[in-house]
Amino acid sequence: MNSTKRIALMFAACAVTTAAAFAGPRPPALTDSLLDAIRHVESGGDDSAVGDGGRAIGPYQIHRAYWVDACAADPSLKSGTYADCFDPVYSRRVVVAYLSRYGRGCTAAQLARIHNGGPRGHRKSATVEYAEKVLDAMK
Repeated sequence: MNSTKRIALMFAACAVTTAAAFAGPRPPALTDSLLDAIRHVESGGDDSAVGDGGRAIGPYQIHRAYWVDACAADPSLKSGTYADCFDPVYSRRVVVAYLSRYGRGCTAAQLARIHNGGPRGHRKSATVEYAEKVLDAMK
């Protein structure tokens, strides 16, 4: 292996390690079942969904500020753009990064409320009904 390839491999490994360090540990309650339920409640699984007066996009109905926060938590997301939130794989990574950033130690219901209401969403009474919908969708 030549030195150029070796340096490129070391750089790639460092980037992946750094991104994982920024993203933090994934909360135990952040399961595939929860992510699938959030997607179902947000868009019915419609990858091309646009809501909230055009301010939320994709299957998880992600707002630009949410995406920016997720990119801060997981810099590897910066390889994409906000418009990539229409992609179900990319948008799921965005949700995982955001909820890993703000939902450490939270239950599934609290994570759903954070997704719906922002970093302190789990404390807002306005997000209780949303969490109930998500938990029902998990059954």
